Amino acid sequence: MFDMAALSASFGGFIWMIFFFIIALSVIVAVHEYGHYIVGRWCGIHAEVFSVGFGTVLLTRVDRHGTRWQFAALPFGGFVRFKGDASAASAPNAALLPKLSAEERRKTMHGAPIWARAATSAAGPVFNFILSIVLYCGLFMWHGQYDGSLKIAQLTPVPGEMGLQIGDEILAVEGQEVRSYEEFATIGQALVAPVRYTVMRDGRRSFVLGPVPFPALVVQVQPRSAAIQAGLQAGDVILRIDGLAINGFSELQQIVAEADGDEMGFSVWRAGTELDVRLTAKSVAIPSANGDFVNRRLVGISGGSCFGPSTDPVPFSVAVLAAAERTWSIITLSIAGLKQMVFGSISACNISGPVAIAETAGQMASQGAIPFVALIAGLSTAVGLMNLFPIPVLDGGHLLFCVYEAITGHKPSDSALQILMTIGLFLVLSLTTFAVVMNFMCP
Repeated sequence: MFDMAALSASFGGFIWMIFFFIIALSVIVAVHEYGHYIVGRWCGIHAEVFSVGFGTVLLTRVDRHGTRWQFAALPFGGFVRFKGDASAASAPNAALLPKLSAEERRKTMHGAPIWARAATSAAGPVFNFILSIVLYCGLFMWHGQYDGSLKIAQLTPVPGEMGLQIGDEILAVEGQEVRSYEEFATIGQALVAPVRYTVMRDGRRSFVLGPVPFPALVVQVQPRSAAIQAGLQAGDVILRIDGLAINGFSELQQIVAEADGDEMGFSVWRAGTELDVRLTAKSVAIPSANGDFVNRRLVGISGGSCFGPSTDPVPFSVAVLAAAERTWSIITLSIAGLKQMVFGSISACNISGPVAIAETAGQMASQGAIPFVALIAGLSTAVGLMNLFPIPVLDGGHLLFCVYEAITGHKPSDSALQILMTIGLFLVLSLTTFAVVMNFMCP
């Protein structure tokens, strides 16, 4: 017999996944296409249609510039169709263009100067990068920055002694004075609970017992990981692995790294109760200090301290610079990862297709707004970078045509463009199909 409850839960999870995937994709695509639209308008190129989605039009209106804005029934992408385009990929309309006057032709992508076409083509990816920087900047300003003190601003419940309180300022750990968070983190790696803390409380020095500074606490669960498949949640504390007591997060990492593909039994503390789960670590390519990627076995959890220090607001100039660095880091790591996949240094299982991205969107949204916004920021950078690849039908392909024209002094012929566009579309569809297949084949 069918388990209707399980079937209902599975279906509900699928709807949740698709819903947040559509939200993330719609935001990223709308910003990308708006970049093309607004820069094209600034460059004198007229946009006839701005569409979020494909297929049957659900909502539409025409603005004072003569552009029709629309929402379509299939919300898996979008496009801007400029005057003189035969398709959303900006293929030239061979029947219309010869009939246009010089003034009208100037308003098309195919009659505009090279600089205008290049700027319009590049604007989509650039706006994706700008979206990433804006979102990361907002996240950095939201989180704040460490204010230099060891005053406890928040506490996460963990098992064992908890004599610490919000507002306490940590002065020493097991008799060793700490003057910075870095010193605190260094000393806190090799302790065993319960730990004796010296704190300043209400103007007086006090001695209290508490947990190790960095227990095996789950701060975040990574999408599509062994941990999320096993049902681990933020706030869980790993007590034992295969019966072996875990004292801190570093011990957990070491045991997982040495597991070598074996299934492990995790004893987990969650809000005062214990539960057991079984999972197998997955091999994941992660960036190393020298910029290469190394394969490590991970379960997919991020750790941290059970108490957070107080923070100060981050100045906008600092936040925007950090956001730009984060965006650039994603670009460089993505290129390095792709290169190593091509040469076989890391597995193609690390590539994410539409199915994997949809699953990730649902899982990140289930963990809260902040992880979901961070996902949109990262995906926006990835979409911008992908569109810069020199493949016809992508923005990078249009930029390549502009370079060719600037060097040779003439455009590729219409017949050559049609052939190149067909090849480009085939490549994009093939890569997408390959990514989907790998996402289903890989564990």
